[in-house]
Amino acid sequence: MRLLHTMIRVGDLDKAIDFYTRILGMTLLRRQDYPQGKFTLAFVGYGDEADNTVIELTHNWETKSYDLGNGFGHLAIGVQDIYQVCDGIRQAGGVISREPGPMKHGNSVIAFVKDVDGYAIELIERA
Repeated sequence: MRLLHTMIRVGDLDKAIDFYTRILGMTLLRRQDYPQGKFTLAFVGYGDEADNTVIELTHNWETKSYDLGNGFGHLAIGVQDIYQVCDGIRQAGGVISREPGPMKHGNSVIAFVKDVDGYAIELIERA
């Protein structure tokens, strides 16, 4: 068994795809409209779906935004140089919601960025 993907609902699919591809450097792997159900699915990730866990962006055509609620935590992405990555995200128009630094009560260096729908994405510096 392995984790295939995680799904989040997005209000503006084109803006979400732009964020995950241009700002976070993922690749749009596939996108398909489902006219009968009035929704579109787009899959983004850092590698093909056969070998990597990816993100499914679900856009329901008649819904422009979602209440994130208090149950969702965050997505996490490992990065090499967290300070350089955050600078690149900022320069590309992304919003760093927690600047890079040591994790509270731990040793990991982390930062948080918000996507265009407000989802939290944790960046974790990896050696």
